[in-house]
Amino acid sequence: MAASRAVQKLVFRIPSPALIAAGTIAVCATPFAWAAPGLQAIYLLPLGFAWWVLRNRTTVDSARLVARGTFGKRVLAWDDVTAIKVVPRGWLSAVLADGSLVRLPAVRAGHLSALAAVSGGRVPDPDHRPEP
Repeated sequence: MAASRAVQKLVFRIPSPALIAAGTIAVCATPFAWAAPGLQAIYLLPLGFAWWVLRNRTTVDSARLVARGTFGKRVLAWDDVTAIKVVPRGWLSAVLADGSLVRLPAVRAGHLSALAAVSGGRVPDPDHRPEP
């Protein structure tokens, strides 16, 4: 994120092309699903995956973070967040004042610069190089 433009709000989500996988699994499951009565329940797997893709996201603005999971959401004010826990190959987590962690769906270590830009300085920018 360039410092020349102010970012008001960011939404981190799982890329929509992941829904192609849900559709492909549903099509491929069709012969099995109709082989015997009751096997149509197999369609719940791609449906559940599609729900997961569409639902999981993190919305960040200058006042708060909203971590929306598969079955609920958590709204956090920036004042409640003491740190961001960075996991090299997973989703980041917000560390709260009481030490508990709140997972931030779809936010990865590569997004730290964007998170820093929208947080209003609450999250340090790892790509920022001080002027000599």
